[in-house]
Amino acid sequence: MNVSLLLIILLVGAFATYLAGDKLASKVALFFGLSALGCSIVLLNHFNAGENISFISQWINQPNIAFALKADGLSIAMLLLTTALTPIIIFSSFGNDYKNAKAFYSLILFMAFAMAGTFLAADGLLYYIFWELSLIPIYFIALIWGNGDTEERKKAVVKFFIYTLAGSLFMLVAFVYLYQQAGSFLLEDLYKLNLSATEQLWIFLAFFLAYAIKIPLIPFHTWQASVYQKAPTAGTMLLSGIMLKMGLYSVIRWQLPIAPLAAKEYMHIFIGLGIAGVIYGSIVALRQKDLKKLLAYSSLAHVGLIAAGSYTLTIDGLRGAVLQMIAHGFVVVGLFFIAEIIFRRYETRTIADMGGIRTQSPKFASMFLILVLASVALPTTFNFVGEFTVLYSLSQINIWFAFLGGTTIILGAYYMLKMYQNVMLGETNSKVFADVTTKETITLVLIIAVIFFFGMYPKPITDLITPSLENILTQINRIN
Repeated sequence: MNVSLLLIILLVGAFATYLAGDKLASKVALFFGLSALGCSIVLLNHFNAGENISFISQWINQPNIAFALKADGLSIAMLLLTTALTPIIIFSSFGNDYKNAKAFYSLILFMAFAMAGTFLAADGLLYYIFWELSLIPIYFIALIWGNGDTEERKKAVVKFFIYTLAGSLFMLVAFVYLYQQAGSFLLEDLYKLNLSATEQLWIFLAFFLAYAIKIPLIPFHTWQASVYQKAPTAGTMLLSGIMLKMGLYSVIRWQLPIAPLAAKEYMHIFIGLGIAGVIYGSIVALRQKDLKKLLAYSSLAHVGLIAAGSYTLTIDGLRGAVLQMIAHGFVVVGLFFIAEIIFRRYETRTIADMGGIRTQSPKFASMFLILVLASVALPTTFNFVGEFTVLYSLSQINIWFAFLGGTTIILGAYYMLKMYQNVMLGETNSKVFADVTTKETITLVLIIAVIFFFGMYPKPITDLITPSLENILTQINRIN
């Protein structure tokens, strides 16, 4: 048994969902989403038992391209994030009525397939193909099923598509150059290359452009807020919960080990860019009147901190970054789902039009509060483990980095609690807020359970990812 089985399940699921028709599409998609999660857990058990679950086969002889899928602790952790969130995202959309539902749900599964492929790929060209494939479903999901003015939506989505595609082309150029040097696209062969400092700098920058747009990092973030706002909530969840993690994962897997000299030389600049994102995202979030936009800028602040942790080139920084990636995935999906639940009842995302929900639905208010507190890294929640570790790694580089990075927690607490106050407390809205349904409750309870379980017991994930990160760090430090 190897990881290719997971990709087959997701790909077959995408086609089966489309063929099932509009009525059955959501249920078929959920079935395949859960099957992929089950497969990931089985693969994890095989991996923990010491089995080799990677897959490699020659694909094209000239140029030398292999269908190589690498399964180590890091890629399995990202797989589990993808396959755990995909069924949650599908299930959360059951309260919505989509036109052409079969296409909508099949695109979600196809996107999960492409993202899982990106996390597994150990051949540069294969990785690039999966990276680009993930862009196509989200483009159509946001364009066809998005909300707001059609022209504005088109503008936002096309901008996102062109931005990310342009960034990826720089990465492709970098891979072509690396292939000329190594005669192979395989990750292990690229790791062995002995590139000069100048070569590494150009490779590093080419990768950086692709990843900084996807994550996004300042100043490549201008597409994010509008796309998050215009996309349907399921699309926003896919983008924020999983897709942006592709960029962060790729920094650790591809950028840092292939160009370690550049990473060390310009470390402080890239940590600074991450920290700038933290501060900028937090300040702009303070001024937002739209709930989805506020959550988008909050996400920008959090991923800035994750990126800063990755660029510290320390085991604590890398481990904290990965833990925070996974934690952020669950928390942000939960928060966007909260925004969707409110929208279903009030048909507005403007914070000023909400209020007084707590008196009508105390259960919903309690679950919302837990997610808000998780977002601001309350101890015992999953976010706390990741953020604390990242801040500790930043303090080892420079205490000011940790201090400035810590502003995300202080400012985050302020704007998130202020938003909670405006949405949940205050005067009761003239519209009646119907209590949360059983399906909505199940979705939120599942997310909260994950946040608390790994907040109190992160050891399974830490033990899973640490050996892979140590290997990557050894690779980064091979040239002093």
